[in-house]
Amino acid sequence: MDYKTELEELILTVLREGGSDLHISAGRYPAIRVTGQLIFLVKRAIFTNEDVLGILGQLLGDKEKIELFLENQEVDFSFNFRGESRLRGNAFFQKGMIGIAMRLIPQVKTIADLNLPPIIETYARKKQGFFLVVGPVGQGKSTTMAAMINLINTERAEHIVTIEDPIEFIFEPKRSMIDQREVGIDTKDFTVALKSAFRQDVNVIMIGEMRSPDTIATAVTAAETGHLVLSTLHTNNASQTIDRIIDSFPPGQQDQIRIQLSNSLLGIFSQRLIPRITGGLVPAFEFLVNNNAVSNLIREKRTHEIDVVIETGYENGMIDMNRSLLELVQKGEISIENAYLHSLNPKGLERLI
Repeated sequence: MDYKTELEELILTVLREGGSDLHISAGRYPAIRVTGQLIFLVKRAIFTNEDVLGILGQLLGDKEKIELFLENQEVDFSFNFRGESRLRGNAFFQKGMIGIAMRLIPQVKTIADLNLPPIIETYARKKQGFFLVVGPVGQGKSTTMAAMINLINTERAEHIVTIEDPIEFIFEPKRSMIDQREVGIDTKDFTVALKSAFRQDVNVIMIGEMRSPDTIATAVTAAETGHLVLSTLHTNNASQTIDRIIDSFPPGQQDQIRIQLSNSLLGIFSQRLIPRITGGLVPAFEFLVNNNAVSNLIREKRTHEIDVVIETGYENGMIDMNRSLLELVQKGEISIENAYLHSLNPKGLERLI
């Protein structure tokens, strides 16, 4: 089997079908995800374990990386396809055989292109503070954050440092200077890179994902000391995000991080990608603005009240997920069934309808 040709044909299939993901596993047909639906490519061959390892060799491009994968049994990577498209991926073992999951990284888009609320532009223009984009896997968090970096890069001269694992979007400097650092290649880990950024005359820091209390604590400190810090978390909404951050610390440190977060947090943007009636995906979102009321709730351990603040805080710039879903239904963008399916509070949505 010509592994290079096989890989290229599979990626071209994803691009041709408007897909978002590619799955390659030993012992079953390859599959692509299109508009949220998994489609098996039953006209293609079923790969052996040797085939999948050969394809992975094309993706990693380095014998040492293959050996490291076989030792660790999983690896994250990114892949440049013909200089035109970029994919991020993860290779792993399942039932003793190799699997590969890849996601197509779209071109960097504007906030308007992504159908995101204009208030996101307002927060991208902030000079300091901590801003989080949250949601489940595959809901466009990285794409939203890239759009914010793109706006900063377009509008003002800043030094931007991104810390990622792996690097996803490639930014071409416009008005800003951008250094993109990949964990495992350019730096040992997120926390080390973040601490180093303090000595790099940086204005804006983008952290691909916060995976440890050390990284969170350093990010919050960076936001407190005059930097704009953008990052993501795999959480469902704003209140859960705040609880997740605080609960990741030992009990003796939680009061301190609670105070720091209440002071440095700008906002939390939670998003879901919902299937459009006419095809494609459209975002629904929740947005928490950290005003005085929210800051007090965080400080006083009353995060369970934040959902109510969001529901009643439209005039303060808050966006409630159920209202966002309802608006998409009223515009004829999504079905009522999909609105209920993606709502975290279906009874609350029913009351609005």
